[in-house]
Amino acid sequence: MDLKSHVWRPLFVVIVLAASLLSVRQFIVPEGFGIIDKDVGYMYGYGRKGNIDEWKAYKVKFKFNNEYCKDCHSKNYEEMMTNPHAIINCEDCHGPALDHPSDPPKLTIEKGKVECLRCHLPLPYPGSGRANIRGVDPEKHNPDIECTMCHNPHKPKMEGM
Repeated sequence: MDLKSHVWRPLFVVIVLAASLLSVRQFIVPEGFGIIDKDVGYMYGYGRKGNIDEWKAYKVKFKFNNEYCKDCHSKNYEEMMTNPHAIINCEDCHGPALDHPSDPPKLTIEKGKVECLRCHLPLPYPGSGRANIRGVDPEKHNPDIECTMCHNPHKPKMEGM
């Protein structure tokens, strides 16, 4: 067998695959994604310049600010600001406060273990702050009940510890 055929066959396969990917890309990638912009140069990332108006029209669901809660819920706010959970936004546990207090009149309280385990699963990464947070093994530590049955998240050091 000729040595040239060993080189040309794989090269032909690579060229066909590259051409196929480029042609499929034309149908999959949205228009305006990866465009040349005179202001910023070539723009390629997670967003498209063509949908900026869509995002401007998108209604934000979260306030992302505990200050919003403190006027009506001053007792809980003061408790939270004096404990390790002070860095957590109220909406992380209570859900989005989009048009609260009118709609919804009362926020849902997420009481499942999943919310607590986002921070309290044991992750021993010395370089991150997670190593300093007390980890809980959900299979061994009261697996059948919610964390809030024993622990008050507004006073985590005070009760159940």
